[in-house]
Amino acid sequence: MAQPRLILASGSRYRSQQLASAGYEFAVQPPNIDESMRPNESPLELAKRLAYQKAIAVLTVRPNAVVVGSDQVCALDDSALGKPGAADAAIKQLQTMANRTVTFHSAVAVLSANRAKQFVVPTEVVMRDLTTQEIENYVALDSPLDTAGAIKSEQRGALLFERVTSDDPSALVGLPLIQLAATLREFSINPLVVAAPNS
Repeated sequence: MAQPRLILASGSRYRSQQLASAGYEFAVQPPNIDESMRPNESPLELAKRLAYQKAIAVLTVRPNAVVVGSDQVCALDDSALGKPGAADAAIKQLQTMANRTVTFHSAVAVLSANRAKQFVVPTEVVMRDLTTQEIENYVALDSPLDTAGAIKSEQRGALLFERVTSDDPSALVGLPLIQLAATLREFSINPLVVAAPNS
């Protein structure tokens, strides 16, 4: 069987689920890169750089593919809130975010041997004034230890919000599918252009 032309340069199961649900055929190849934040780097710059580095790392070994690299950084003011990794860290993050506005920068880089396209879709989230019990219960129920900002919006995370503003409702999960689909069409990849099933 031929390898899919499209490769997702990410180990995120959430991004894989999004891309599969949209009907794309793709392979997954997690890149091995250093995701540390550089001195004086803003959350937006970090998201853009990591998305590109993930894509270029995979394109280097798969030069005939179209590679999608993506990264999401949660920003509170000028600080980046990463994946908490543990329940106590998740609780602490959410306590800091309560009753404040955070921005999720969802960055994407789509690369091939002769073309490159990058974009960022921001999502502004106004958090509710959460109680400690709500936060602790949420972390216990959703276990958001591997997500930026300790929020799984596709599960109970939306219950923590007062308001969400974005041009793409899928961006908060990790992959902004509206703009990604438009970009992939430029690379001649479109899951809607297939033979219709027998009726």
